[in-house]
Amino acid sequence: MALEREGIIKESFTLYDYSYFGILLFRVYFKGAYVSEVEKSRIVKELSNNQFITSLYEFGGEFDLTAEFASPNPSRFNKELKKLSRLIPTLNDYKIVLNLVTYVCPKQYITKSEQLQLLNTEKIVGGDRDRETFSQNEMALIKTLYFNPKMRFSELSKMTKLNVKTVKNIHKNLSKRNIIRGCKYILDNEKLGIQKFRLFLRLHNVSPERDAQLIEYVLRTREAVNINKTVGDWDLEIDIEAQEKSRIRFIVMKLREEFKDLIETFNLIEYYNSYKRSYLPLYLFQEGGKES
Repeated sequence: MALEREGIIKESFTLYDYSYFGILLFRVYFKGAYVSEVEKSRIVKELSNNQFITSLYEFGGEFDLTAEFASPNPSRFNKELKKLSRLIPTLNDYKIVLNLVTYVCPKQYITKSEQLQLLNTEKIVGGDRDRETFSQNEMALIKTLYFNPKMRFSELSKMTKLNVKTVKNIHKNLSKRNIIRGCKYILDNEKLGIQKFRLFLRLHNVSPERDAQLIEYVLRTREAVNINKTVGDWDLEIDIEAQEKSRIRFIVMKLREEFKDLIETFNLIEYYNSYKRSYLPLYLFQEGGKES
């Protein structure tokens, strides 16, 4: 693919709904995790190899590294976080939020085609789901797509040792059940000249109706690419991308004006780099596939 050769597409990953696997998602914002590039590289490598960490990225400002932990329960998450803090003492200052639900939005600001925008709608990941059970063949396909998100059915057939028809049927069924939500890409925003920020909102005086209006408003904002509902120091995280920082400031200003009755406090932090992105933890694919 030309975009990969040019370095515009940095990485691809399969979008799964982790909640069907009986998994909770915790987001940890580390402060002062490193003081040099050498130290940062060492920490990034250690965190990227952790089988509970699904995503790792870097902010400027108050937080530097942020890691997303997928865990079967809060106790196991706490155990893994404390283990990392002992291994890397600079990772002992952090804020934690529990992710409730995520709206993964298409990058509609990139295209001006209304037809394409209508075809691309947000995908909801997480939430209050009943845990699903998966057959051996289903797990084989889920695992193969985890490591090879763009693989064709013929290649998936060889890797899973299932015939092509079976692979297609399993994939169709998993997609219908919203287990597999598609394939996503991490783009090199610097090469594209794209600015990215995360907006943190703490809300008050929230009613179900007003909350729904807020989410709908953000979903209609073309530059909003990700929305996280959380429990912790803030209630909502909104990732915003645009060609100009002035556009992002305008979006934030209009949002605050429209929902001044809901927004108690806000913080806007620049997003620098992404080191790892997935929606399932690696431990699911280890022998046994369970952690407690």
